[in-house]
Amino acid sequence: MTLKEAKVGDTVKVVKINGVGPVKRRIMDMGITKGVEIYVRKVAPLGDPFELNVRGYELSIRKADAEMIIVE
Repeated sequence: MTLKEAKVGDTVKVVKINGVGPVKRRIMDMGITKGVEIYVRKVAPLGDPFELNVRGYELSIRKADAEMIIVE
């Protein structure tokens, strides 16, 4: 399952980040790394962006980036 498929209120754990080069690096620089827990706080009405709680701070990411994050 990807982060894009997670529902509001879910807490998920990152298994893997797909993507290469600068895109993967940018996601990892935001604190989303293997093993970290993510709480899905809100999703905008049109589904983009996602508002998340990661490592104690709030983060908004695009739907395209959420598709690259494999969670369980």
